[in-house]
Amino acid sequence: MWHTGSWLTWVLLYWCYPAVITGEGKGDNDGFYDTATPTEKQLIKHLLMRYERHGLSGRPVVHYADNITVYFRLSLIQVLDVDEKNQVLKTNIWYHYVWTDSLLRWTPAKYGNITNVRIPSKQIWIPDIMLYNFADDRLDEHRDALVVVDYTGDLLWMPQAIINSSCALDTLYFPFDEQVCSLKFGSWTYHGGKLNIDFIDGMNKMDVSEYIKSNEWDVIENTGVRNVKYYTCCPEPYPDLTFSLRLRRKVAFYAFILILPCGLLSLLTMVIFWVPPESPAKLQIGMNIFLAFFVLLLLLTDYTPRASASIPLIGSYFCLSMILITMSTVLACIVANMYFRGVRINRAPRWLRSCIIDGIARFLGMRENVIETTTNCATPKKTWSSYVTSEFDKSDSEMVYARVHLLDMGVDSKSEFGTDDSSCGPSPAKFPTAPDPLLEDISSIREYMDRIRDDEILQEERKRNVREWRIIASVVDRIFFVGYVFINVLGVTLIFTKGQTL
Repeated sequence: MWHTGSWLTWVLLYWCYPAVITGEGKGDNDGFYDTATPTEKQLIKHLLMRYERHGLSGRPVVHYADNITVYFRLSLIQVLDVDEKNQVLKTNIWYHYVWTDSLLRWTPAKYGNITNVRIPSKQIWIPDIMLYNFADDRLDEHRDALVVVDYTGDLLWMPQAIINSSCALDTLYFPFDEQVCSLKFGSWTYHGGKLNIDFIDGMNKMDVSEYIKSNEWDVIENTGVRNVKYYTCCPEPYPDLTFSLRLRRKVAFYAFILILPCGLLSLLTMVIFWVPPESPAKLQIGMNIFLAFFVLLLLLTDYTPRASASIPLIGSYFCLSMILITMSTVLACIVANMYFRGVRINRAPRWLRSCIIDGIARFLGMRENVIETTTNCATPKKTWSSYVTSEFDKSDSEMVYARVHLLDMGVDSKSEFGTDDSSCGPSPAKFPTAPDPLLEDISSIREYMDRIRDDEILQEERKRNVREWRIIASVVDRIFFVGYVFINVLGVTLIFTKGQTL
């Protein structure tokens, strides 16, 4: 019976005095609350019930024409990654939202002098301030956090977020490059006449008081600007806040994996040009250095976009070194083939000999080194009488050949040199005749000596042609060396100069 009476008592109280049970009266700040419930919970419940009665949709303003201003700021915590390949900047930030909600006001004296409370953000209206250049496959860009509500209706919301924003990265001067990335925030659906956005306390930059320094990037500039833009979809103005970060890459890591090996390989490349073109070591060193530069080029592709509008200068330097090494190696193959196989080739064109040997070799100071001086031994000229006289040096091969030749001529010239016709004047000296077998042997010897002489002339001509091509190859190789040194010094100077001025 007692339980039934208690139940009937509560029913009568709810029927006659609903405000006593629900805590609602004629005004939003009036009512009766159970003293067993903490005052803060009673206040939060009262505020959320009011929001539930009015609904979450729509701006929290009294009149439709009223404008609500959201003050916004970012706190940069950490630069997590700068993805050059995907053109994405990954940062850890804190949002700061400040605005006024007329539905979240109360009188502190009626609620134990409570001046602020924390309520869930999903149960009240939140401004739709979005990152315009959002580059992430996640649906939500920030973590959930409670909203700090003041009794005047002022709200402070500070959620954490790890955001991926699109950023156009220029890797021309990699690794001495600087990148400028922007984060653009604004209302996605409300125009400036309904929802305005501005900086908190006029602070037009990111707050870096809690910033954790990156191991790869230095923040050298931090700015913010408020823009008002008109889009093609709508005639109303849309304000936004754009925060910009200028990042400078730290080159200590890349100095050990790219710059130092590049410098050492460049020195080895210079050594290649000093190896004689006919040496097989030139080919081996050239191919090994070519492969080393190719490995560095593959390593460079991991840090740069594959479809970049600008190729890094250091990558261009790698390619140029590979081209020069390839040309020097091909030239060395040609000269080595000529030197070791002895292939018969035509003589170098006159214009090529004149340009390379007489011109460039003289300019480079190589003419004395590449032109082989030929010494002509001063031999006394033989007279006709010396060939026919009986007194001669038996060791003189030229004299022997001349006498054999005269003997051969004497056999076929009896009618001319051995006649007894006295009408023709005094008879010339008669040459001795020789038996036919001896004359045949002498003729065979003469033909054999002629062939030997022709072979010597041919071999000498072949050696001269090969020597000329070797001289041309040496001069061209030296031209490559001078060009490589010039391009190397110029390229390194430009890269380091630009890297220091950035």
